[in-house]
Amino acid sequence: MNNVNSGDTAFVLISAGLVLLMTPGLAFFYGGLVRSKNVVHTMILSLVCMAVVGVLWLVAGYSLAFSPGPGALDGVLGGLSFVGLRGVGAEAAKDLAPTIPHLAFMLFQAMFAVITPALISGAVVERIRVKAFVAFVALWSLLVYAPVAHWVWAPGGWLHTRGVLDFAGGTVVHINAAAAAVVGALVLGKRRGLRQPTVLPHNIPFAILGAGLLWFGWLGFNGGSALAAGGLAAYAFANTFFAPAAAAGAWGLLELFLFHGKMSGVGLASGAVAGLVAVTPAAGFVTPLSATVLGAMAGVASLLAVRYRPRLGIDDSLDVFAVHGVAATLGALLTGLLASKVVNPDAADGSFRLFLWQGVGVLATFAWSGGLSFLIFKGLGLVMRLRADEQDEWSGMDMSESGERAYVTSDIESGGERNGHAVASM
Repeated sequence: MNNVNSGDTAFVLISAGLVLLMTPGLAFFYGGLVRSKNVVHTMILSLVCMAVVGVLWLVAGYSLAFSPGPGALDGVLGGLSFVGLRGVGAEAAKDLAPTIPHLAFMLFQAMFAVITPALISGAVVERIRVKAFVAFVALWSLLVYAPVAHWVWAPGGWLHTRGVLDFAGGTVVHINAAAAAVVGALVLGKRRGLRQPTVLPHNIPFAILGAGLLWFGWLGFNGGSALAAGGLAAYAFANTFFAPAAAAGAWGLLELFLFHGKMSGVGLASGAVAGLVAVTPAAGFVTPLSATVLGAMAGVASLLAVRYRPRLGIDDSLDVFAVHGVAATLGALLTGLLASKVVNPDAADGSFRLFLWQGVGVLATFAWSGGLSFLIFKGLGLVMRLRADEQDEWSGMDMSESGERAYVTSDIESGGERNGHAVASM
């Protein structure tokens, strides 16, 4: 099996498991932030990404993202040589990950492909129909996600060859998803019946649990992107602790001393997520001190964006753009200035030139994802209803879309038994 290293392989496979946990974690995070009548529907939108994207990644997604493209097109899109995982087995992945089996690298990358469209769902919850979201995710993962992953991470990708740095997906995952999220919110329009720009979370413990699962899984998300169990992974793990810690602290302290006089659980959780997003592109390129500064800046920037967003009149339900878009943009740009060869000898030191190329990567991803996401949403709108009708939104998406309720208040509602007698299900 060539140069396959058992330690590196074990590390990446465990990291893949950690990243897999992030999508259910996101379901809890998002589920806790919506109204109780929509929690099941919101969590389903994350779970369907595991099903739909998981299969598509095997069939064609991985090939379009990481196989060499045909001729001059290699800079923008992969080819079909890995379709159905043909040739992806126990041998080393050569140019992609030389010390682990190709199959292990593919599986690790599959987890990134799964969670990215799940992030988008936070902008359109409480109104998008499951059928429409499934169709959108299927098209988006192949037409939007796979090309951007190829640009940045494939050896022949046009951003990769120009030295653009994205250690674990600040551009590929978070900016990509944030652009699609804000477009989705604009195309679908505002939720019906809102008396204010935001709604109170129905289950804050769910949100905090989800943030904790995300943080835990993110250690694999960033640390595993080193693709080897060594010093670079140690830097990535450390940065993935210190940056969100600083971001959560910055967000909470601003709430306490400047805005509300109280420190909220949702604020601390959201701040931690903002710090995790911001350090993702930088995790394997910056020192822990730089990561801590970056995290604190991301906490402040995302909090201000969350507070300002309602003035724009955009119903990004769970502030996907304000957290993922803002923090990832900050992280990607500052990676261009803070990158250090002390951390990663294979990368360039920070410079103004690298800063500019990081900006090119950010703008190109926003344009590609935003433009194609708009076309996908509009195209689907011609053949199906994208959002629920007014009555379903008022009564809640859980019953109309899944026929389930998160919280059952009586045996009659559950279809269970009372006093030993079966009760007919609703």
